[in-house]
Amino acid sequence: MILTNDPTRLGLTAAMIAGYGVVCLLPWLRARRARAAAQAARAAAGDSPWLVAYASQTGNAELLARQTSETLRVAGIANHLCEFDQLDAATLQAAERVLFLASTYGEGDPPDAAARFAQRLMARSDLALDRLHYAVLALGDSAYASFCGFGRTLDAWLAARGAQALFPRVEVDRSAPPAIAAWRRQLSHLAGTSDAPDWDAPAFAEWRLAARRQLNPGSAGAPIYHLELEPMAGMALPDWQSGDLVQVAAPADPERPREYSIASIPADGRVHLLVRLHRHGDGSHGLASGWLTQQAAEGAVLRLRLRAHRRFRLEENAARPLILIGNGSGIAGLRGHLKARAAAGQPRNWLLFGERDPAHDAFYRDELEAWQRAGMLPRLDLAWSRGPDGKQYVQDLLLRHAETLRAWLGEGAAIYVCGSLEGMAAGVDRTLRELFTQEEMAELSGSGRYRRDVY
Repeated sequence: MILTNDPTRLGLTAAMIAGYGVVCLLPWLRARRARAAAQAARAAAGDSPWLVAYASQTGNAELLARQTSETLRVAGIANHLCEFDQLDAATLQAAERVLFLASTYGEGDPPDAAARFAQRLMARSDLALDRLHYAVLALGDSAYASFCGFGRTLDAWLAARGAQALFPRVEVDRSAPPAIAAWRRQLSHLAGTSDAPDWDAPAFAEWRLAARRQLNPGSAGAPIYHLELEPMAGMALPDWQSGDLVQVAAPADPERPREYSIASIPADGRVHLLVRLHRHGDGSHGLASGWLTQQAAEGAVLRLRLRAHRRFRLEENAARPLILIGNGSGIAGLRGHLKARAAAGQPRNWLLFGERDPAHDAFYRDELEAWQRAGMLPRLDLAWSRGPDGKQYVQDLLLRHAETLRAWLGEGAAIYVCGSLEGMAAGVDRTLRELFTQEEMAELSGSGRYRRDVY
């Protein structure tokens, strides 16, 4: 054994030990907070205040739940705000009034934050909830066949367990203001007050389309464009974190803003987006993607607002090794995280990314290679569905590198998935569940080490 009194080596060793201690401590702290939240929910139910429970994927249901909770508080009604997965059978059986705000994910699925609630509780047919009075605000997108599917299933399950609805289920199509206003009216009636706090969402601001370029010329796939947006003169650049979203109001359909992952960080000075041109069967373009990529000229003014996406931020995972998995335009959200990690000097990053053809669809190749050279991206694995080696997808990469994946997770790594829900995200989730036990997957989700921004 060689002993040394080199202060630099001793300092590095101490820093490594401290960093390892932080990584080990974070899951314990998060689990303790989750237990405390569940205990608080049970205590709140036992003391008979209202519970306001939300199941949110991109943050809409969470925001509305917080506004609902504040409205009750202003009216003098004690209430406890919690996520679905903080509820258990004892909490529901002790509760007298629960307001459920539930998003639907994909074709009728619960959001990730309600998956355990659905598996643990909604699978039970023996749970008696006769004393419970409830209401459901169901959020969804009518473009899907199973519109508000999870909210509808939840409502039917509660009724079948003997719970009594305070008023009929309110369904919201893509945050439509009239439906949200209907929920507010019902809430004000229950609370006995019209003195509710302001529920207006942040106003859209005017930004300028500063730059646009196609990233996949010659590709057999749909064109995909890198856009750079900057505030109009005199407007300060707002702050955001990697993982956050923007909502863009297209002139042809301003009532239905489109959400995009932010592919940059504030230090870049601009909001970067990655937008794929959508073509309908008749050859026409999507209202938002067509305008952003084809119709709006550089320098055009557009209206947008930034929105926090807390379930896809780094937050407690900022010091962990990071496994980033995505496909297509999902590289946008992953690029934002890589930029944040590079700026923070966090080098333990692994990107697994899939697209069609390496000759035309290697998005941000120069940046990725630069991060590799700088030691900020020690692992980069790419899958090409139309490549020279035949069809390969990111879930195939996970299987191929299963031992490495297990090693990284054993060191406390977090997994972030961004891209298409159908195909990629579903395939990745199935593969992870093949490689890891149900208990291991529950721990990853419950500790916030498995996060998804998929669409």
